[in-house]
Amino acid sequence: MRLVVLGGGESGVGTAILGKQKGYEVFVSDFGKIKETYKEVLTSYGIVWEEEQHTEAQILNADVVMKSPGIPDKAPIVQKLIGKGVSVISEIEFAAPFTDAVTVGITGSNGKTTTTLLTYHVLKQGGLNVGLAGNIGKSFAWQVAENKHDVYVLELSSFQLDGIINYKPHIAIITNISPDHLDRYNYDYSLYIASKFRITKNQTIADYLIYDQEDTAIQNWLQQNKINAHKVPFSLLVKTEQDGAYLEKDNLYSTINNELFTMPINELALEGKHNIKNAMAATAVAQLLKIRKQTIRESLTNFQGAEHRLEKVLKIQGVQYINDSKATNVNSVFYALDSMTTPTVWIVGGVDKGNDYDELMPLVREKVKAIVCLGVDNSKISNAFNNVVDIMVETTSMDEAVQIAKRLAEKGDSVLLSPACASFDLFENYEDRGNQFKQAIYNL
Repeated sequence: MRLVVLGGGESGVGTAILGKQKGYEVFVSDFGKIKETYKEVLTSYGIVWEEEQHTEAQILNADVVMKSPGIPDKAPIVQKLIGKGVSVISEIEFAAPFTDAVTVGITGSNGKTTTTLLTYHVLKQGGLNVGLAGNIGKSFAWQVAENKHDVYVLELSSFQLDGIINYKPHIAIITNISPDHLDRYNYDYSLYIASKFRITKNQTIADYLIYDQEDTAIQNWLQQNKINAHKVPFSLLVKTEQDGAYLEKDNLYSTINNELFTMPINELALEGKHNIKNAMAATAVAQLLKIRKQTIRESLTNFQGAEHRLEKVLKIQGVQYINDSKATNVNSVFYALDSMTTPTVWIVGGVDKGNDYDELMPLVREKVKAIVCLGVDNSKISNAFNNVVDIMVETTSMDEAVQIAKRLAEKGDSVLLSPACASFDLFENYEDRGNQFKQAIYNL
């Protein structure tokens, strides 16, 4: 069997290693450059690779192709493979048959990284032999090749879910759905929603779907489509009748199989309403996997949040600097601004993904004293908020943005980097953007 891997990044190299281990003839092809560290790994395993090209003769004769999530379906080489009837799948789809581990699959437009890390933390504290993969850390395929975990907690993007045929998680979580990555879905929101729900399409009545009961897109889809999985909703507003989690009188309640877990929300390590929901989802998983209540409680109390997600960096001269670089869409920024309790200088901008800023208007009016635009083209942001804030400054580097934010902020204010956009105009990725933000603050 010939396995061709498109993309020589983390998921591609992991898939290549697993494929080689399982007896496939493996070829890795990347249209861009492959990092030196990955080249060394591929070479050490005796895996043939190429970069900065796609040699069709070496690719179109594949029995199966694993496409890295960053490569769109409309890429010419992918279209040729589909035209030839070659199976093009995701890393998760390729790796899943090679492990007997229970998988917890977590998707959503926002909160999935925090929920994934929190779920992993609770299960690890509970003594399970658990791996963390998907969009985070070492790739799932690589871990399946090298480790023997009993449980995997997987953060799954819509791009990874698009490449699923048979994979099913035993426990699936959809944190929420809001418009994102619409450029990859022909600007059709319904296609993006359907992509997220692929996480439950192969689930059976023995599996579980945990989801936000208040999310309009989720509710509408569930009303119009039948699923087999056992439903476990969570809500801040509605008391769930059977299995599920809810908020009442500042206490989190979660019932699974008639077992009730309860905890005061002021003991949660993470602040904000959205993080109560993330805690509810993680709690439900922990209960399903029989973690002790006391361990769940302790884990939710001592969890350290995700880097680049409402990360408090430093307080300088009474001004709090907050790194929310992972907020690459409007909905993420909504959560960030909603959690702000002081006048805010907001650093925003980057590569627009079809954003509609209307839902931010009330929060911007209430909380934002000045906007610092950081991007190559800030016209859409400028047009949206020109009449809403008194001060708006355009910048083209992180150092400049932070320097200007410092001048605009007074004691008792906050400076919030929450871009609402992708980072590729000025930065490698959102981590690079967040790290540059932190470095610029340390340099103040």
